[in-house]
Amino acid sequence: MYVSEIMSTKVASCVETDTLADVARLMVEADCGAIPVVAQRVSPRPIGIVTDRDICLAAYRTGKSLGEIRVHDAMTGEVRTCRGDATTGEAEYVMRDARVRRLPVVDERGALIGILSLADLAREAEHERRLSRPEVDRIEIGAALAAICAPNARA
Repeated sequence: MYVSEIMSTKVASCVETDTLADVARLMVEADCGAIPVVAQRVSPRPIGIVTDRDICLAAYRTGKSLGEIRVHDAMTGEVRTCRGDATTGEAEYVMRDARVRRLPVVDERGALIGILSLADLAREAEHERRLSRPEVDRIEIGAALAAICAPNARA
């Protein structure tokens, strides 16, 4: 199974100069907990990601309102991606290795075309549970979640 078959294609994105208030609004409107940061709106190459946790920590650290904090000051700048033609197993490995719950999906030019979440993989595993040879395995999803949620040694 390919990532393009189960990824979300309606993905909100932001740029580094947007405020965290803008991003929080996008999260509410899109009912999501992470927004990819793109280099430019016209050329949506992912350069980072902002999560709801990033927003909370930035507000706490700075003591400023969300309208005063720029995305650049809160985003995770090192973003891992996968292509839509990657297998779900390949994407799950990247998520496990990077310890992330969401993976921006890009086309051959590196432009954002979707996002794959651990929840997408879990839903597909449940759907395939009745198949004799499922492509997305619930045990692998559980192992990925365990690896992602392991305590950070640096904390």
